[in-house]
Amino acid sequence: MNNKRLKIENKKGHKLQAYLELPANQKPNKFAIFAHCFTCSSSLSAVRHISRALTNHGFGVVRFDFTGLGRSEGEFSESYFSANVDDLIAVSDYLKSHYEAPSLMVGHSLGGAAVLVAASKLELVKAVATVGAPSTVSHVKHLFSHGIDDIKQKGKVEVNIGGRPFKIDEEFVADFDKTNLPEIVKSLRKPLLILHSPIDTIVGIKNAEQLYHSAHHPKSFVSLDAADHLLSNAQDSLYVGDMIGSWVKRYFPEQKNKMLDTTGEQLVAHLNLKEDNFTTTVQTAKHSFIADEPNAVGGDDFGPSPYDFLSAGLAACTVMTLKMYAERKQWDLQEVYTHITYSKKHSDDLMLDLEKPTRLDHLSKKLTLVGNLDDKQRQRLKEIAAKCPVHKTLQSDVIIDTELV
Repeated sequence: MNNKRLKIENKKGHKLQAYLELPANQKPNKFAIFAHCFTCSSSLSAVRHISRALTNHGFGVVRFDFTGLGRSEGEFSESYFSANVDDLIAVSDYLKSHYEAPSLMVGHSLGGAAVLVAASKLELVKAVATVGAPSTVSHVKHLFSHGIDDIKQKGKVEVNIGGRPFKIDEEFVADFDKTNLPEIVKSLRKPLLILHSPIDTIVGIKNAEQLYHSAHHPKSFVSLDAADHLLSNAQDSLYVGDMIGSWVKRYFPEQKNKMLDTTGEQLVAHLNLKEDNFTTTVQTAKHSFIADEPNAVGGDDFGPSPYDFLSAGLAACTVMTLKMYAERKQWDLQEVYTHITYSKKHSDDLMLDLEKPTRLDHLSKKLTLVGNLDDKQRQRLKEIAAKCPVHKTLQSDVIIDTELV
């Protein structure tokens, strides 16, 4: 599984429903917290997409439901703004105790305002990103303004927000006026990324402008062209997650894989049998990647299989060899596709006359050559494809020495 369900207790003793999204190798380099929008939950598709996109950048991401929302305990009337900030701090404390303190906070809509305030209180948070965030906390009061007049008389009233009924009280309403968000942003002094759609009809683009002008550098703005407030289009939310992951790397020190050491060899593979199934981390001197087995054979499918990597080596070597040959000949080869399929085939099916017929390893290589090439050039490139170093290695007698170290 690439996520874990958590129960996090807040300062009022309510259990908050949370999920920890993990990178494919289950080993995050750093942690982030995602705060959802007003009256939303952590199961909103945009929240899931952004969180999972961040895992591709090495983050472990906690997405959770604020008090009284989703599957978290408590009443919605307890989910006033400062309580949201307290929930964020509770989640941060949990991460710090059980994993590692979060270094990034991301918030959507009112959740964006909440992470700005929480980050100002949490020293170990190094960067903040907001998506469609308001520039004032009281901005959301218009959503339930139709019920405010009745609160003083009845104490607690039911209001309709986004087509759903919620109960609110006077403390809930008054709390939104207690926070001076522009002043908090001005004193934040942490890298800030503001993402906002220019056609957002719920929280207008003017809010992004006000937040940006309140903040000190380093600050950045990304326009989410054509996106709606809830990022209903999956492409928009995935883009947001990828942008945040790329942006924040500039403010974190580059982390090298401390777990794996090639010890002078070209490559090392590591599998922790107690923690993992077949998921294997592979490390070269400069690059790290994941290998796994598909679900069909009992793996978790977090990465290509070993035979996928074998085929990939052949395919990559083939296209690189054809590039070098065509450039040396000054031929108009513009693109190359090499399709590889590994299988076991019987020698009879391969029309091989063997003394003892048997099943053999078989690699099918199919080439697509794009460019202004004549038949003679195309045929010659096909011949060269069989001369790439990996192709030759696979067809030669290979000696593999194995020793214990």
